[in-house]
Amino acid sequence: MTAATAPALPHTPVAAPVRLHLSESPYGPSPHALRAAHAAVDATGTYPDPARTAPAQAIAELLGVRPDQIAVANGSDELVLLTALCLGDPQRPGVTTAGTFPGYRICLESVRRGCREVPPGDLAALADAFDGAGVVYVCNPHNPTGGTLDRAAFDLLAERAAATGTPLVVDEAYLDFAPPGTPQVLDHLGTGAPVLALRTFSKAHGLAGLRIGYAVGSADLVARLREVQGTMPFSVNRAAQAAAVAALADRGHLERVRRDNAADRERFRAELAARGRRALPSVTNFLAVPVPDSARAERLLERDHGILVRDAGRFGLDGHLRVSVGAPADRARFLDALDVVAPSDGPPTHPGTG
Repeated sequence: MTAATAPALPHTPVAAPVRLHLSESPYGPSPHALRAAHAAVDATGTYPDPARTAPAQAIAELLGVRPDQIAVANGSDELVLLTALCLGDPQRPGVTTAGTFPGYRICLESVRRGCREVPPGDLAALADAFDGAGVVYVCNPHNPTGGTLDRAAFDLLAERAAATGTPLVVDEAYLDFAPPGTPQVLDHLGTGAPVLALRTFSKAHGLAGLRIGYAVGSADLVARLREVQGTMPFSVNRAAQAAAVAALADRGHLERVRRDNAADRERFRAELAARGRRALPSVTNFLAVPVPDSARAERLLERDHGILVRDAGRFGLDGHLRVSVGAPADRARFLDALDVVAPSDGPPTHPGTG
């Protein structure tokens, strides 16, 4: 039989991978947000509002600030780039901590400002760095560990921003999951400090596929962002703008996500402990799980088990996997697979020890 007449081999469907690598919500978006997005698609033939008026006003009303203190963008990733482009003294490098979200460094280097990293956890070094910095980035709650700054540390950084005039940009992508009272930029907006928060609808609101986020901060910093946004006025699509407004109005859905995520996060921690594993303290929708070789574990989990997780060594946190809380069945698959690729040699532990 020739190759031309040989029967085709039967196709074996490949199961979709388990996605535990991007902190996506297993709870999905608000049904109201989905309906709003679908309705907005009917007007696809016309451009979206370049001023992002409706979501900016809805966010401002919810947070108790003026609309000119809000800049809506194509996810918080766009905002990281915009802040690197236009905030602070462009002749001075940006500063961030080592071992955190690499987007700050990548954007600063891409716009030729340069980036200086201070050791993680060294609050004194970070506070001192304001003097020579053009802009300072802090991630709170922290990615990839899941922890938060305490009140004294956050206040110190805001005070240093005020004293030096160096803008402080705080990535608050995971703030919706954090408990009440977690320090945030809103606490300092009335002080005159040059502070700006970056937030997203991708995490707790479950709108990751639509790409929409926003900045909230002092009006002069926001004005600079909006000016630079003029180079890409239609970056936030019509469906995303409509969905964001509807998502903000559905407070019940967000509260359910917060409650369910907190409960599932602690179940995940207990499931790890039952297998002799621990996780770093977290207020987010992921856990950082120690393993001997995180790069190898990430690779084998994907190759052999179809499970996607994030090697936190990519962030500078070697020896940890960042794993989304995910659905129960996905967590179970991950735990079974992790026992194969990186066996635990410890006895069951108490969940509170991590």
